Amino acid sequence: MAGPEIRQIKSFLATFARRRAARTVELPGGFAALDDEFPLSYGNNHVVIDGAPDPEALPALAEEALGHLSHRLITVLDDTAGEACAEPLLRAGYTRSTYLVMLHRGPVPAGGGAQEVDLDAIRVPLARSWRGSWRGFLPDADEEVIRQLVDRRETVRRGADVVQFIGARTPDGEVASWADLYLDAASGTAQIEDLVTSGLHLRRGYADAVLASALRRAADAHCATRFLIADAQDWPQHWYERRGFTVIGRHHGFERT
Repeated sequence: MAGPEIRQIKSFLATFARRRAARTVELPGGFAALDDEFPLSYGNNHVVIDGAPDPEALPALAEEALGHLSHRLITVLDDTAGEACAEPLLRAGYTRSTYLVMLHRGPVPAGGGAQEVDLDAIRVPLARSWRGSWRGFLPDADEEVIRQLVDRRETVRRGADVVQFIGARTPDGEVASWADLYLDAASGTAQIEDLVTSGLHLRRGYADAVLASALRRAADAHCATRFLIADAQDWPQHWYERRGFTVIGRHHGFERT
């Protein structure tokens, strides 16, 4: 049985997806979160399963909800439900990714010196990070894809009561590393999301500055549940572990193009 923290985080993620969406469509076991302004953005157009779905019916439900798009993305927030849905979705041509829910249980840093920035401050390095091959993002993406992936960032402001972009700058003033910080003081929940360092500024401590500043801000906002989501197959999970994060659960993503 899931503990109280994982249930709290699951509720936060589902609520955030609903609030961020331009429109939602209710489905058995979950909902579709949609935004017609950004049809190429998977994160703005996907099915979210936060209840008890019928695994065999899920591929057809996703097809009905996302059939107007060039992609299919289903996010299953419960680990057990994700395991149950895997076989029918794999048969339907989906690929599967597993994500780790990581809770911060280490000491809260005093602060890292990073500051809140606006979208314009990170627009150029954000576009560069999507195009660059150093993390294997989307080096071959066309300009419209990149535009939507950058401009969609503003939609996260709808997702929580407090949304901040935290950035660490170089001596010349360029934002070298950045992340989103979502705060819900009422439930005491904070999420750190999309921590990225520009390929031009790796291994210089900028990501540490952003993470430490975000954790400090979350603690100062009385958010005792501070978490992030990490890819189970990628190295950053180990970087986060060294900075006080512990894996407490998993959720699953299923994708088809």
